[in-house]
Amino acid sequence: MTLASVEPRSAGRPFPKAGYGRDKQRKINMKTKIGTLLATIALLSPLVSRADSTNASAKVTMQSSYLNLIPTTSTPTGWQTVLAQNIKMANNHDLLLNAGFEVGLYTQTTVSSKNMTTDTSTATAAVKVRVLVDGNVAAPGEVVFGKRTQTLSATLEGAIAGCLTVVTNSTGGIQIVLDPTCVQPETIEMILDTVSANSFTFGALNLGTGWHNIQVQAALDFQGSAQTGSFKAAALLGKGTLTAESVRLANDSSQPYTLQ
Repeated sequence: MTLASVEPRSAGRPFPKAGYGRDKQRKINMKTKIGTLLATIALLSPLVSRADSTNASAKVTMQSSYLNLIPTTSTPTGWQTVLAQNIKMANNHDLLLNAGFEVGLYTQTTVSSKNMTTDTSTATAAVKVRVLVDGNVAAPGEVVFGKRTQTLSATLEGAIAGCLTVVTNSTGGIQIVLDPTCVQPETIEMILDTVSANSFTFGALNLGTGWHNIQVQAALDFQGSAQTGSFKAAALLGKGTLTAESVRLANDSSQPYTLQ
């Protein structure tokens, strides 16, 4: 190579040191890795904050119970709160609510009859459920989750064993005589005990932004009557679940349903 072929350098510009290209590439690679890491953290941070923050808005919430919410009883309970949950809504939306429970019903009726007199006993057990949102009853109001009316009737002659005597009448013939005061009533008893799972969808419309309180309430009711027999009615509310979802429902004019 001749001197004429050497490219002249500008004044004050030093010749590159050995390894200069490799050092520059390392710095570029490091900056790229740091930029990628920061971008990843920026993407993950909102997810972590939403998962950890108790003030974040939610689209769906759920609560469940693994125990009997109201044990077996034969005394009317009135409305009791059995499940409750809070949900924070980011927008003015509607709430779609679903409540599901195991419902147990027990009815027992006994009739006691003699001398062909009809005896009737009736027992009724019912479980009703309603949902409150911020203290207001959600549509469609209270719903019957389980109800049974059991009626038992019998017309019996009665137990006459030991109430018969053999006598000789005035003509010398043999006659069997029944002592009606000795006749014992015959009894028939029927017992039904069932458990089933039931659910129903409720709705609360036009709720504002912010926190809303949801309460599921249940009431157990009993009725019955008996003449010479007896009756008993009982019920329980078993395991249950509550789900609430923030949705935007189609708002149609309210029209009552009629049967044609």
